[in-house]
Amino acid sequence: MSKLIHTVLGSRAGYGLTVLRIFVGIIFAAHGSQKLFGWFGGGGLAGTAQWMESIGLAPGTLMAAMAGGTEFLGGLALIVGLLARPAALGLSFTLLVAIFSVHIHNGLFMANNGYEFALALLGGTVAVLFEGAGKLSLDRAIAD
Repeated sequence: MSKLIHTVLGSRAGYGLTVLRIFVGIIFAAHGSQKLFGWFGGGGLAGTAQWMESIGLAPGTLMAAMAGGTEFLGGLALIVGLLARPAALGLSFTLLVAIFSVHIHNGLFMANNGYEFALALLGGTVAVLFEGAGKLSLDRAIAD
């Protein structure tokens, strides 16, 4: 069991990945709170569910809850560095769904609702997935 814990929670990354993880986590927690609670000008669960249904992601309420929950809780996990790899995996999957269901047909650039922002966030989540949470994290404190 200790090998499993070390594999999931261990990190060979330094302070740089810690900074990346925290900033990416803040963005995800904010986006998730828009979807779930309507904070920061978001649509809340009902508005997000309606939008998800309109783009073909049904059932809308379930999809909105899954996306919002993954973003909000995954973002909080990244901020504190607890279970960062599993959070990064869920967030990476959510980003791939967003890129291929919403943004890909608009090209790269955000000005056209393209996938550049989601791709940048995907780079951050994949880095955490491969390297772990970094030196300043609860994961590292538990694994060491």
